[in-house]
Amino acid sequence: MQGTSWPLSVAVTPPMGPAGVSPPAEAPQRISPQNGAVPGERGKQDKSVKRGNWGNQIEFVLTSVGYAVGLGNVWRFPYLCYRNGGGAFMFPYFIMLVFCGIPLFFMELSFGQFASQGCLGVWRVSPMFKGVGYGMMVVSTYIGIYYNVVICIAFYYFFVSMTRVLPWTYCSNAWNTPDCVGVLDGNLSSHAAVNLTHLLNATQKRTSPSKEYWRRYVLNLSDDIGNLGEVRLPLLGCLGVSWVVVFLCLIKGVKSSGKVVYFTATFPYVVLTILFVRGITLEGALTGIMYYLTPQWDKILDAKVWGDAASQIFYSLGCAWGGLITMASYNKFHNNCYRDSIIISITNCATSVYAGFVIFSILGFMANHLGVDISKVADHGPGLAFVAYPEALTLLPISPLWSILFFFMLILLGLGTQFCLLETLVTAIVDEVGNEWIIRRKTFVTLGVAVAGFLLGIPLTTQAGIYWLLLMDNYAASFSLVIISCIMCVAIMYIYGHRNYFKDIEMMLGFPPPFFFQICWRFISPAIIFFILVFTVIQYRPISYNDYVYPTWAISIGFLMALSSVICIPIYAIYKVCRSEGDTLLERLKNATKASKDWGPALPEHRSGRYAPAFSPSTESHLEVQPLHPEKAQSEAAAASPVQGSNGLAHSQDSRL
Repeated sequence: MQGTSWPLSVAVTPPMGPAGVSPPAEAPQRISPQNGAVPGERGKQDKSVKRGNWGNQIEFVLTSVGYAVGLGNVWRFPYLCYRNGGGAFMFPYFIMLVFCGIPLFFMELSFGQFASQGCLGVWRVSPMFKGVGYGMMVVSTYIGIYYNVVICIAFYYFFVSMTRVLPWTYCSNAWNTPDCVGVLDGNLSSHAAVNLTHLLNATQKRTSPSKEYWRRYVLNLSDDIGNLGEVRLPLLGCLGVSWVVVFLCLIKGVKSSGKVVYFTATFPYVVLTILFVRGITLEGALTGIMYYLTPQWDKILDAKVWGDAASQIFYSLGCAWGGLITMASYNKFHNNCYRDSIIISITNCATSVYAGFVIFSILGFMANHLGVDISKVADHGPGLAFVAYPEALTLLPISPLWSILFFFMLILLGLGTQFCLLETLVTAIVDEVGNEWIIRRKTFVTLGVAVAGFLLGIPLTTQAGIYWLLLMDNYAASFSLVIISCIMCVAIMYIYGHRNYFKDIEMMLGFPPPFFFQICWRFISPAIIFFILVFTVIQYRPISYNDYVYPTWAISIGFLMALSSVICIPIYAIYKVCRSEGDTLLERLKNATKASKDWGPALPEHRSGRYAPAFSPSTESHLEVQPLHPEKAQSEAAAASPVQGSNGLAHSQDSRL
């Protein structure tokens, strides 16, 4: 009982009046809200011993940067630019970033930090919407499964690059076809563009050695998504390596991953800069960069371009995945997450644009070498990183070195995101169970999730694996993210109440959210997201991979994957309403949406104002003293109602004992 008496005494001290308040109890409430940017001043009181915290704020920022800056910045963003008209894609991308991406990023960080809970626990704010948290878990599960498969392919290319000659350099291998034409085959040099152009005009079947290596050897691609074929053992082995690395880095939760990100979040920028300097010095690089920057304004009226921009923002920043809420939940309560959200969002956006320069400078060089238009040299989907770039690397001196650097960068970028995806699922499970038994065994939970992810990823290493990977990428993590984000905005702003949430942020940071964010959260972001969703549905086109058109049953599975995350929201809402108290449906709805009693700051020291425990001083004094000194409790009770200072006396005696 003595352990619980201290926080209760601190919490109820303010209502006693100036005469009965001791300075040590009052000082934290007067100072800490004004100290949002310096959370270390009350280190002991601002740390969660039970859940753990980041070692310092640099760890959180680097982890969030590693989470936001992932494979999508190199593998997805340049591909979307290429598909959606080069520089024309920049306009909707930045519009979505300013009015949707950054506001939602700040909302999720503040949401998780205020409650110090994962994507399930935060919905104590309005229990009926806990299905949003389950939807985030489903999305993170899908992404975590196929994301690690992409990392495993990068691992494979990284390993095979450790040779004198890259295996996709020439067309003299067993897997090559007669249509294969390599830029280095025979005695071709960089001045052979005329001969290559003539050859390309003679036949439209020209394929590069890197493309045939990718399709006919690495994937050994089958002819249909239903024809799984055999498991590609090299990819399966690399998938195991990927999951082992992720598990070892998360074996102690944020304590271990927070140290790893010092390298995984910073070294990719070193490699990116090296590749950028090398790329812009190549002949034809300027042409590629102009294709990257020159807008094709006719495509800006296509709703799919806007839909891709919105989904890319969510995909890149990690909105609606649950990872931002989870990472922020390990922050100290008074950390300035507003500052962090601006830094991380701008860093992510700048990295996407920077990576585009690196990719398109190489594409321009390769197009110039072949004497063709840039649009002819790039493949769709992940092939942009695993076909176009590897082929260009073969034209550089010491090509294995550049290949090793490039794929090592892809591995680090992917791992930074994968860490947070796995931690999101583990944290949600541990917080939901919440007892000491599972907290002590969090490592085993991490191991269990990693093993499950490995087993579920095995079908993606088959000969039809790339079809399933692209199906999951296009449906499981596309418009469902938009729906989840929109519902989260509505639930917090209109069900819980924007005034309550603004007060919570002011209590945490010492200042309310800026007016721009208030307007975006309440009106602009939900409206833009809703209309983008409508336009995307209206102009929907079935998925295809190169010349392969997905069958109807496969597209149906894609929609089921997308709905599986969204359907969690109404199912749990119905369940919660049925279990809530009330004689009428309206009463049940009110009780289901009302914030639960344990909503608010996790640590008792921060539960001030309307979150302060409602205990009377006399009751608290009785609870504190009676188990230790029954005779003293009786004498104090006989003394009627003493001055409030006596409660402080009782507290000091207990603390000494």
